[in-house]
Amino acid sequence: MSETHILTRLDYREVESADDRLVLEMENRPDLANVRGALQGGLVATLIDIAAGMLAGRATGAGYDVTTADLNIHFLAPIMGKARAEASVVRAGKRLIVTEVDVFDVDRGRLAAKSTLTFAVLEPR
Repeated sequence: MSETHILTRLDYREVESADDRLVLEMENRPDLANVRGALQGGLVATLIDIAAGMLAGRATGAGYDVTTADLNIHFLAPIMGKARAEASVVRAGKRLIVTEVDVFDVDRGRLAAKSTLTFAVLEPR
């Protein structure tokens, strides 16, 4: 991703990586928070999509890409501190890859969001 891409402003970082698991963390900051100080829900959704998309992309063959086909999120609690998105592969098929992502408020030690995502596998161009 280019240094000027808008997603670089989120300043997320990969903290764990395996073939079937990926963990990203992102700090909550005033410029990312809502009026109550919690991480904006849309940015939580973006973090979820990034983590799951990176992981799904690793589950495809060389030259293939993925695109989000379905995203379902249950927001359970506000994230006041560091967000930790833990993505795992549920099923990787030839045409679809299903993932799940749990997001934790690290500072409060609680589950803040639970999500499932389906990615369509795109043929090489």
